[in-house]
Amino acid sequence: MSQLKIGWAEVNITPEKKISLTGQFAERISEYVEKPLTATAMAVECGGDQMILIGCDLAAIEEDLVIDVRAALKDNKAGLDPQKVVLNAIHTHTGPGYSKAANTPSNWVLDWYNRMKPFLKEDQVYEEAASITGNPEIATDEEVFDLLVERITKVALSAWENRKPGSFKNAFDRAAVGMCRRVDYSDGTAQMWGDSNTAVFTELEGGNDSGVEIMFTYDEDKKLTGAMVNVCCPAQCVQHRLFVSPDYWGETKKLLRERFGEDFFMLPTCSTAGDQCPVDLVRWVNPDTDVHDPNLIRHNPPVRKADPSMFDLEGMRKAGRRVANAVEDAFDELTGEFQSDIVFEHHVHNMQLPLRRVTLSEKIAAEKGLAEYCRGISGNVNFMDVANCQKFFGVTERFEEQETKNIVDTEVHVIRMGSVAIATFPYEVFLDYGNQIKAREYCEQSFLIQLANGSMGYLPTKKAEGHGHYSAFVGSGVVGHEGGDLMVRETLKDINRMFENDHAVYEYKD
Repeated sequence: MSQLKIGWAEVNITPEKKISLTGQFAERISEYVEKPLTATAMAVECGGDQMILIGCDLAAIEEDLVIDVRAALKDNKAGLDPQKVVLNAIHTHTGPGYSKAANTPSNWVLDWYNRMKPFLKEDQVYEEAASITGNPEIATDEEVFDLLVERITKVALSAWENRKPGSFKNAFDRAAVGMCRRVDYSDGTAQMWGDSNTAVFTELEGGNDSGVEIMFTYDEDKKLTGAMVNVCCPAQCVQHRLFVSPDYWGETKKLLRERFGEDFFMLPTCSTAGDQCPVDLVRWVNPDTDVHDPNLIRHNPPVRKADPSMFDLEGMRKAGRRVANAVEDAFDELTGEFQSDIVFEHHVHNMQLPLRRVTLSEKIAAEKGLAEYCRGISGNVNFMDVANCQKFFGVTERFEEQETKNIVDTEVHVIRMGSVAIATFPYEVFLDYGNQIKAREYCEQSFLIQLANGSMGYLPTKKAEGHGHYSAFVGSGVVGHEGGDLMVRETLKDINRMFENDHAVYEYKD
């Protein structure tokens, strides 16, 4: 065992210009900054190994961003290993899109429209919901990308240089934030954000996890310095709004700094929550204003005594307050020893997972469905048309891709930090996979982090694939349930190998 060193740093990653807000099909332009976007880094060194976790107020971590940040860190003189740097996203939909090469504002929906063109009439053009393309007032993808590389590199180095002898205590509490967002119906189908106010509604497809995993860090004088907080819910409260925001995590950080001081750092991490959201789809409460989302249309829903709409600021603040309350309660009830002389190991596992495949009949059906849908468009094309056609594109593109590819390289980080395990994944991982890991791991507690060091789409369960709809479509991700099962097995193997000498075997007797 060796002495632990911990360092913290935070940097503002909010573009100065207006941005094209990413995460929805409808084009949106930011009107103001509700709270700034940040990247928060926690650097750890112990026993000759290291780790830097960087929580980013972004929708996703693209591979190019990881590559360029690591390249910028390659020749550092401080001994930081770029391969041990992990970037994770909170999955806010009120942040910027970015790309290494795009010198225009982000409008990825146009890429999908271009794939519809062969099935459309020549005079049918795409009409943006907001004037994104060619708008000089909006930061280009390339400008945002360069800003992110520069500032995330800076925060990684700062946290590493700030490392000092320290310790931590891990804790647990609960916050009712995440709930399943896939609604099942009696015909065997499901819908993300589906309407439950119908006689054919049977159940929410999956469960939820209200657990909040927390790691409090301290300096050598046992003064609190920060906390890593792991919540099983993406930052998708105000996902349709026209402002820049870190969503509920911004409110959580504000409240925790009111309690613990402005020098308190909070590292936000999203657990395995690919099928989770902050919205109660049973006790539906209409948002105050239109959210421009075809999946959220409700006609005269009953008035409910329930949470405020989580699509509004009031609901977002309530979700953030719930997480902050859980962190404060856990701190007030904290027990156990400070962990400082610990076993620390950081393993980078490049897993090879099977590509999710499609059949020839599925490809033919998708082409037919796309042609039929396009024939039914009477005027120009809008974001709703593109959203409705995504399922067709995914099948036809996968059919082409699988002719030359059958393996998906997947970078997974598995870390032992004292009594705690940390595992990161580049997918939006459905809850069941995380539960399988947590139920069978040998460690005292684990922090499972999705959307880390890559943006490889959803990782649905077999049940979800059978029910269909967005997040379970072939085009929603590159790996299916066979890959999910393999990822669980391999992650468990890595975690349990690290803890096998500490694992107590219990004999149950009648």
